[in-house]
Amino acid sequence: MIGQRDTVSGAHFAFTDRWSGVSAAPYEELNLGGAVGDDPEAVRTNRELAAKSLGLDPALVVWMNQVHGPDAAVVDAPWGEKPVPEVDAIVTVRRGLALAVLTADCTPVLLADPVAGVVAAAHAGRPGMVAGVVPAAVRAMMELGADPSRIVVRTGPAVCGRCYEVPEAMRAEVSALEPAAHAETSWGTPAVDVTAGVHAQLERLGVRDRAQSPVCTLESGDHFSYRRDRTTGRLAGYVWLD
Repeated sequence: MIGQRDTVSGAHFAFTDRWSGVSAAPYEELNLGGAVGDDPEAVRTNRELAAKSLGLDPALVVWMNQVHGPDAAVVDAPWGEKPVPEVDAIVTVRRGLALAVLTADCTPVLLADPVAGVVAAAHAGRPGMVAGVVPAAVRAMMELGADPSRIVVRTGPAVCGRCYEVPEAMRAEVSALEPAAHAETSWGTPAVDVTAGVHAQLERLGVRDRAQSPVCTLESGDHFSYRRDRTTGRLAGYVWLD
């Protein structure tokens, strides 16, 4: 259920795998995405199971309506009856409030400044990485007192640069904006490495304490991959402060 977990000075980072949930094929088992065609009741149960396995109250997890954009929102409570905004990064200073990001090949980015008491979660697909959603999240954190030199970042399971094949024109377009994302597949065709692009952006912002998951979602049968399966579930990354 929880494939990776880390704690740094009271800041918690966790990424799920696809197991120990209740969803049926093709979403088996721990699908946490509510907009992929799965049974809503199964998704609700899965979200409860994942939260409780982390010691979290499921009612205190904030989700996003992810649209591959550059926007970040500051939150201090779950959305409740309000519409979930179309953003790809959320930031909070509320301790105990968990921020969640959904992925199935895109790069989930979890950020925390434990000293300032600020955390953020960002969804960085290829369009969002190019648009600067992760720098936007860092800027939002800084407005709340975070210092890039103290920010801790964990990026989770994502499709790797050896597998994310794209047309040459797309690779050239992305590379012109973020050279670190330039990649080649293991079979010698043009590719993009979104996670490498994210880490390069963070490095330029002065964020040094970073770690990257070794898992490629397309290669791993323990993780959902949209590029591999098309109709599939979604993984989640969670970040929160004690």
